[in-house]
Amino acid sequence: MPEIRLDKFLAGQLPDVSRTGAKELLKKGLVTVDGETVKRYDHKLDPEKAVVAVSEKVISYREHLYIMLNKPAGVVCAVRDKLTPTVMELLPPELRRPGLFPAGRLDKDSVGFVLLTDDGELAHRMLSPSSHVPKRYFVRLEKPVSDDAPELFRSGMTIDEDEKCLPAELEICGCDSSSDHNMECFVTLHEGKFHQIKRMFEATGNSVVYLRRVRIGGVTLDDKLSEGEVRLLEENEIKSLISY
Repeated sequence: MPEIRLDKFLAGQLPDVSRTGAKELLKKGLVTVDGETVKRYDHKLDPEKAVVAVSEKVISYREHLYIMLNKPAGVVCAVRDKLTPTVMELLPPELRRPGLFPAGRLDKDSVGFVLLTDDGELAHRMLSPSSHVPKRYFVRLEKPVSDDAPELFRSGMTIDEDEKCLPAELEICGCDSSSDHNMECFVTLHEGKFHQIKRMFEATGNSVVYLRRVRIGGVTLDDKLSEGEVRLLEENEIKSLISY
């Protein structure tokens, strides 16, 4: 891996520390590299091999962060917003770093899995229409799923008269037509049109009253995460996303 400057390393790995803040830490003699105090901000190092510590606390290097958020309702998928709380404001201080953003969106009133990362290449692949990364949602409806809805979804339905959707999977939770469970289902999309699931059900004469994203690619939302909580993805989960 190419060597990088020490101030860049510190600013990239420490939450809420800018390049200027990193230089201040160096001036105060608080930074060691491989056990030796370093004060030069332009000191070069291999971030994967060097042992860097600030005030004797070792800084574990991560080239990119991949964070699973269980998004609550009322929060928007944006880096900043003047009127509404954003998903970025839910991050604990230790996971904040410059360049993080939500890779994809959920509506303000929808909940569930949002991926936050600073890996632009991965995000581009995930969001590219040609990638077709599957995303799975739990949906609660105003009325029972119509008999023809599963086939309409499977065949690639047209919404708003002229907008063609890719084939999608619709799985009804209940098997008894009189059961309330027939108002609950799972939908798997391979694209991400604006308000797509809501518009697809509206085309069948139904309305979505609750929507929760439960999976992105091969990574399932951790059921131990309460709404508003986050955790880092594990190595196998990162590999699963990168493989798409």
